[in-house]
Amino acid sequence: MSDFSNALALSASGMQAQAMRLRHVSENIANTDTPGYHRKTAPFEEQVEGGRRTGLVTLGPVDLDRSELARIYDPGHPLADENGYHDGSNVDLVVEIADAREAQRSYEANLRMFDQARQMSASLLDLLRR
Repeated sequence: MSDFSNALALSASGMQAQAMRLRHVSENIANTDTPGYHRKTAPFEEQVEGGRRTGLVTLGPVDLDRSELARIYDPGHPLADENGYHDGSNVDLVVEIADAREAQRSYEANLRMFDQARQMSASLLDLLRR
């Protein structure tokens, strides 16, 4: 029975990590036009307990993408310098949409695994009760 519990825990940790990843992606997309905004990224980290790898994943600490910000020419913008330029963001919508799609598909795959393990566990319990 612990194998089913382990499968449920692994799938749940994957869903939680992908949900947080989707949150960061949505924040990046929402701030595409925010001057000076740096794209957020976060690595996946495997949990370790007592020196052993558990297989469970979490999203690591949020990092800001330090790549160069876009320079935008808009002399009427309140943040424009004497040459009419201001810093945009370093968010690339194509990259963010691809990341969102990948996170969504990974979330759905973990959800299917969770449902399968739950159904097998319920079926096994039904057999044991007979």
